[in-house]
Amino acid sequence: MAAVGGNSTGAGGAADQGKKKGNAGVEHSELCETGNGLDGLDGLDGNAECSLEEIRSWGSSFDKLMRSPIGRKFFREFLLSEYSDENIAFWLACENLKRESNSEKIEEDARYIYDRYISTVSEKEVSLDSRVREIVNRNMVQPTPHTFDEAQLQIYTLMHRDSYPRFVNSELYRRVARLGTGTTGASNQEQDGGTGKSKGKKGTT
Repeated sequence: MAAVGGNSTGAGGAADQGKKKGNAGVEHSELCETGNGLDGLDGLDGNAECSLEEIRSWGSSFDKLMRSPIGRKFFREFLLSEYSDENIAFWLACENLKRESNSEKIEEDARYIYDRYISTVSEKEVSLDSRVREIVNRNMVQPTPHTFDEAQLQIYTLMHRDSYPRFVNSELYRRVARLGTGTTGASNQEQDGGTGKSKGKKGTT
């Protein structure tokens, strides 16, 4: 089993990841957490352990990666290195919003998500096409836990097609999964669907 602890470090943890990891286990404390509970991982993640078999399953299934709290942490670290971590932060914020039942908190959280990830003046704006953006704007008239469902799906698809194949072939993932050099089958299967989107090259999907 690859044990994962419960503490986190600041932004410097991601930069030092390669120096700290060894074959003894997967250290959660080396990963980066940010945010206020909406765009951070603390709202969904707790202490956990992850087997090597599960880690390797992330290489063939993006859904399994995103269902795993530990998998999401490693994927977010990779996205930080590509300056596109706003995508998973937005996705997580939407997940947390869907768990909220208090109407006042729903509206407050929806406004936060909109201002941080949808607004065209935000530095963390995610890449949405005009159709989805229009749906979100209509939904914001009366926010609900599902205000961002269409936008969340579009960003999930973007991460799957664009960032995930590179993550599977990254040094970070191969080290954690204890794989040798070379490319993985998942990346070869996914690459044709890539959008080429990365931070600084925003466009519609």
